[in-house]
Amino acid sequence: MINLPAPFAPLVSDGSGLDRYPADPSALAARMARIYAVPVEQVLPVRGLSHGLELVWRLCARDGLSVTAPEAQPYAGLAAIYARPGITGETGAVVIRALGSPEAVAEMAERVAPALLVIDEGLIEFSDAPSAAEAIGDHANLIVLRSLSLAYGLAGARIGAALAHAATLARLGTMLEPYALPEPSMRLALQALDPSRMVETSGRIATVRCERDRVAAALGRVMAIEPGVGPIVMVRPADPEATLAALEKFGVAVDRSGDRLRLPVSIRPEDNDRLLTALGIGPAPRRAARTGEAVRDTKETRIVCVVDLDAAGPVAIHTGVGFFDHMLEQVAAHGGFSIRLSCEGDLHTDPHHTIEDSAIALGQALKQALGERRGIARYGFVLPMDEANASVSIDLSGRPYPVFEGTFATPFIGDYRTDMTAHVFRSLAEHLGAAIHVTVTGDDDHHKTEAVYKAFGRALRQAIRVEGDAIPSTKGVL
Repeated sequence: MINLPAPFAPLVSDGSGLDRYPADPSALAARMARIYAVPVEQVLPVRGLSHGLELVWRLCARDGLSVTAPEAQPYAGLAAIYARPGITGETGAVVIRALGSPEAVAEMAERVAPALLVIDEGLIEFSDAPSAAEAIGDHANLIVLRSLSLAYGLAGARIGAALAHAATLARLGTMLEPYALPEPSMRLALQALDPSRMVETSGRIATVRCERDRVAAALGRVMAIEPGVGPIVMVRPADPEATLAALEKFGVAVDRSGDRLRLPVSIRPEDNDRLLTALGIGPAPRRAARTGEAVRDTKETRIVCVVDLDAAGPVAIHTGVGFFDHMLEQVAAHGGFSIRLSCEGDLHTDPHHTIEDSAIALGQALKQALGERRGIARYGFVLPMDEANASVSIDLSGRPYPVFEGTFATPFIGDYRTDMTAHVFRSLAEHLGAAIHVTVTGDDDHHKTEAVYKAFGRALRQAIRVEGDAIPSTKGVL
């Protein structure tokens, strides 16, 4: 097989390195092992659940054995596709979706042995059930399939994992085609599974679970619903055709299976309200959530920042620079909004990149949350702190213009470089799209720095306040 690199790079953005064949997925396997809490030798990266099931089928077909999916449930999904009742001979694998106790998994593994017991755990992150992977150490015939499609937002990348005994994975691995995992998909998966992403991923999953419960409770008042997990609600309406027509009128995507409908649950409450409204049970229309998200990956930092301008919490900031974390917490507390920011930066070099890039990401998230800035107060100003006095004026005009007047005699406060303060507000102004004028005086550099961040939070609180529905500009646009 020819595995020489291509003679030139592809004509695509971010295509660096794609002129070579995919790398060995060992780095991805190690990252998955950490996330799934199993030894790395028990992880085989695959192209999602469907690929994992396909490998099982190939293995059984090679040995003249059959694959079966007994007691197929509404959520059996791809397992049912790979049930081959026409194949004769002994059963080589039993495929189920079981989100039960480890004891139940162990009992099932023993009952089907020596056949493989393949458990689809593609939606396990949305459940409180323990993973069947806990039983792998005692059952060599157990294979657990995991997926990054829904819990990690990578449905299009097609990445998952088969978890099993090393010897079992070695057998399964013989069915892998060459270069089974595309390089772009592996890169995306490594980013999505980065430790800096886990806090936000957990928060997203928790939000979807709450929204699913809310939607299910509302739907349950007017139609039959079936229990399940994941970002869907399975319903049995009295008139499926009429329900489909109503949902399609509101642009809600639906997956139909006989008289059952799989309804999507979004992380955005307003999207779920539209679904309920389509069925005549929705709440009063609400203002679109003012949330913003920024993801920044460079050779120096990996950052996720999420803000919600209409929620006071949670506030969770982890940059590795303690004083800077405290300052951003002050911005959130005095600004009256939620910030979740996680950064993995090159602190072994200097905190400069971490502080600068975190400010950039925060500015980008705030800009996205403000949207077209309709109805906001637009302007904000103030903050004395002991002997220090800070004045921050903000105009959320969409036009960046930073001004910083003030000096610091102390070079460091903890690991925080005081000369970065002006840099932070320049980055915020540029990426938020705002004029930010800062003036600070005083004797204690700790007080001066903290006063600036608190004043910025207070000024921002005034400027983002919703006062009506008009765009605050005679131009009609900001």
